Amino acid sequence: MTAKRTAEATVRPSSAPAHSTSTQPPRFVTGSLMRHIVVMAGTGAVGLVAIFAVDLINLLYISLLGEQAVAAAVGFAGVVAFFHLSVFIGMLIGIAAVVSRLIGAQRMAEARCMSTSSLVLCAMLAAALTAITLVWLEPALRLLGAEGRVLELAQRFLYITLPSTVLLGVGMACSALLRSVGDARRAMLVTLIPAVVTAVLDPLFIFGFGLGLDGAATVVVMARVVLATVGLHGAWRVQKLLAPLDWKRLRADAKALFAVAGPAVLTNVATPVSAALVTHSVAGFGPSAVAGQATIDRLVPVAFGLIYSLSGAVGPVLAQNLGARRYDRVQAGLRASVWFMVAAVSGAWLLLALLQGPLVRLFSLQGVAAEMVHAFCSWLAGGFLFMGALFVANAAFNNLGRPLWSTGFNWARATLGTLPFVWWGAQHGPIHVLAGQAAGATLFGSLALWTAFRLTHTLASEAKPTAKPPNPSADR
Repeated sequence: MTAKRTAEATVRPSSAPAHSTSTQPPRFVTGSLMRHIVVMAGTGAVGLVAIFAVDLINLLYISLLGEQAVAAAVGFAGVVAFFHLSVFIGMLIGIAAVVSRLIGAQRMAEARCMSTSSLVLCAMLAAALTAITLVWLEPALRLLGAEGRVLELAQRFLYITLPSTVLLGVGMACSALLRSVGDARRAMLVTLIPAVVTAVLDPLFIFGFGLGLDGAATVVVMARVVLATVGLHGAWRVQKLLAPLDWKRLRADAKALFAVAGPAVLTNVATPVSAALVTHSVAGFGPSAVAGQATIDRLVPVAFGLIYSLSGAVGPVLAQNLGARRYDRVQAGLRASVWFMVAAVSGAWLLLALLQGPLVRLFSLQGVAAEMVHAFCSWLAGGFLFMGALFVANAAFNNLGRPLWSTGFNWARATLGTLPFVWWGAQHGPIHVLAGQAAGATLFGSLALWTAFRLTHTLASEAKPTAKPPNPSADR
């Protein structure tokens, strides 16, 4: 069976009768779709923004030590950690999609078995990533450009934090399980509580105990312990989502999970590739341009946290309705997601435009760097309307049986939508590089969203007529 057919086979609702231990309908198959999306995206964004904000604060604390080598070491370690995080985000998307469909079809016994298998598989993947990274750590860091004392410090930081990667994988998997059942608040707390722990303990361990870099690394481990603990408590003790592990069905569950998670992981890896191409082009215009780009990179995830959370937020909503054969709500959910995205981007864009002056002064930017930030806040930030369109389309593809389409569109944007446009921009200046990146996102974001709407229309037209819901007004 081909990969495409395997992916499709895992997502088509079963024709067998639904079996459930509960008489309650799945959360997302009734009620306001916009409300579901706002709640899921809003709570997801809180966790994401907290992570990015604390990461920025962590770098600030490290820089206060007054040693450039220490700050550089944390930067190189962050590149390695970002790769792991991208893999786990892909797994999160896959877990939420597969488990949500089973819940939507009210097959709770299967959903619990899949939840346990997903958690075990995520932990096994994290252990494998840790082992591979430890073996190739020094060559990888040298390839990134670390050398001398910076290399030694980066290795020391990662030797402390890497063994806790399994806890990171388990915690993120539990967050996905909580989202699949609709417990957005507790899923938010899984990431928010460790972020607060990091913000509180970082200055204590770095400065109070005088541990410096080792203190920052120790806090990372402690935060991951909290992440896994809060996640397991919510998924296992509160929502009762974990059944005893069935080793006999682990292989079949792995095939079903990775049919979605595999392409999602590949999709996420495309983002750092695109970012690397842009950074390489901007670097040719000097340190000031690099400083401007670094500032924008830190502003983006905080300002557009709602958009970054959309792929994970929309997924369970679409998946549950697909599992329940509510194709009308699948289409309406996609439309609601687009309207939510437009409102969120417009609000963030307006805020950036109003605050661009204080932001430039806050980061002490001058010359080219200041010009880049002003340009981004004034008009380039509007390009996130089309990045948001791509995120919404990704959620549709991943949860409606076309995960490879998501991979294809993201890699097309990272290559065909980046290389020629950024090369053109590099002939004129750093602001033109950013404009070229936005132009590529406009092209592929628009095409991906159009394709997603065509997909939902096709699913609805091919579906057999279903009974009219008892209270149609509740579905609006």
